[in-house]
Amino acid sequence: MTKKVSIVLALLTLTGTLPVLAGPPFLTDDPEPVDYQHWEFYIASQHTESSDGWSGTAPHIELNYGVVTNVQLHLIAPLAYNAPSAGGAHYGYGDTELGVKFRFVEETEKLPQIGIFPLLEIPTGSESRGLGNGHVQAFLPLWLQKSFGDWTVYGGGGYGINSGAGNENWGFVGAVVQRQVMKNFLLGAEVYHRTTMTTGGPDDTAFNVGTVIDFTENHHLLLSAGRSIDGPTAFQIYVAYQFTFGPEFFQSFGHRFGH
Repeated sequence: MTKKVSIVLALLTLTGTLPVLAGPPFLTDDPEPVDYQHWEFYIASQHTESSDGWSGTAPHIELNYGVVTNVQLHLIAPLAYNAPSAGGAHYGYGDTELGVKFRFVEETEKLPQIGIFPLLEIPTGSESRGLGNGHVQAFLPLWLQKSFGDWTVYGGGGYGINSGAGNENWGFVGAVVQRQVMKNFLLGAEVYHRTTMTTGGPDDTAFNVGTVIDFTENHHLLLSAGRSIDGPTAFQIYVAYQFTFGPEFFQSFGHRFGH
């Protein structure tokens, strides 16, 4: 998962009503968890433009950990901003995202790998300043993935629970196609559809293109950008530095200080 365009855009709409959904750099996720006792650390920023203005994170921290085989724990802690086209801009801590990814079918020659990744949005951001939803939200997806040489296809969909006045429960379906062009360079593209999250609001059908560049085994750059095909998003972009490491990192760190 560290060398693929796996998935966030949390992308990109972290306004008070739109949760961070997945992993970098796409909105559509995959079922592949972080390896057992390994970590993924991201420092990232994501931005969305619509007719209502700009919103996003600057930055957010994402942390994933392989707690047991086929199970990953997930956390996003964002500094969010909301800059409406009419009114003042606000900046501060946004809603916290927690999740657990569980792969229950591993990939074979004929079968895809399959997993679930339920996410919970904790209302830690200010609703009145447009930095949080003000209510607990949840997203309950099912993801599948199959590889064919240098090509990988993954996707699926899920149901979002979006409580609060003026909000609507919503559905999501998306797919990603990606190719490992070179050993350290991956390209991908996604298309997704999301039903409205607010009463009377528009559905959104959108696309993103993205890349993952591996500088070393541990250091990576992730980038994606896109917009709505039929929907409210005029432009969205995600950029992140990713650091991946396992038990050997802590052993090396300990040896360095004589432990």
